[in-house]
Amino acid sequence: MYVVKRACERPEVVGRSLSQWESAEVARHLGHDGVVEAISPQTVQRMLLHHTLNPWRPHRWLSPHVPRDAACAAQVQDMVTLYTRPLGVWEMGLGVDEKTRLQPRTRTAPTVAAQPGQPVRGEQTDIRQGALHLCAGFDTRTGTVYATTAARKRQGEFIAFLEHGDREIAPHITTVHGVLDNLRMHQGTQGQAWLTTHPRFVLHFPPVHCAWMNQVAQWCSILQRKRLRIADCADKQHWSQRLMAFVAAWNAHAHPFQWSTKSVATVMAQCANPVAKAA
Repeated sequence: MYVVKRACERPEVVGRSLSQWESAEVARHLGHDGVVEAISPQTVQRMLLHHTLNPWRPHRWLSPHVPRDAACAAQVQDMVTLYTRPLGVWEMGLGVDEKTRLQPRTRTAPTVAAQPGQPVRGEQTDIRQGALHLCAGFDTRTGTVYATTAARKRQGEFIAFLEHGDREIAPHITTVHGVLDNLRMHQGTQGQAWLTTHPRFVLHFPPVHCAWMNQVAQWCSILQRKRLRIADCADKQHWSQRLMAFVAAWNAHAHPFQWSTKSVATVMAQCANPVAKAA
């Protein structure tokens, strides 16, 4: 049971500077404490798995101090309704988010394309050329993406993105439902002043820690996988051009992300108890 006791304690408590236990570290600690003369990491692992203990697998949880009440449920319901209800021909749903600190990295040798028996090969050494911020809006019904790049991330750059959307979105769309996270730059005085003169933009904010409900996050994961893994560009201007080329290629074959009845039911089930208590 000594193994179980150690696995249920943080390593810091017993003077070990580790994030979490591993089988080899527990085995080493048992020997250090004189509990056994020798024990293999495999034996430790089998003992821990027998007790369904996985101290090497961290899992994050949400503090109960973060409100999950009727107001939170109403915000979630607003998002779900926006994603699932039929929109009028005058309406659009637009998920908006930023990918920040995207660094173009000039390689000291050209990246080599894949060859038979060889993967894509990139020079380890690079020269960093600053960073860009990408602001993207994802049309939840068509999958079309509207995007701008900027060297900084402030209210001014956010307004520049909104102005870009205002120009690109068809005039017959008189209501653009923008879904954004709760950043200060999205709710600042300059942005609010811009919105008062552009009433077709209506902003919706998911609850705290619900950024995953913004559909543009799914598109950003595709961007990360398909474009951002290799960023061997000459400078920020070249990097901006390549990012916009990716957006253009996506828009040529754009598709939306459908929320199924099952996914909606799963999301709303998390809000059932707070709503019931409020009632």
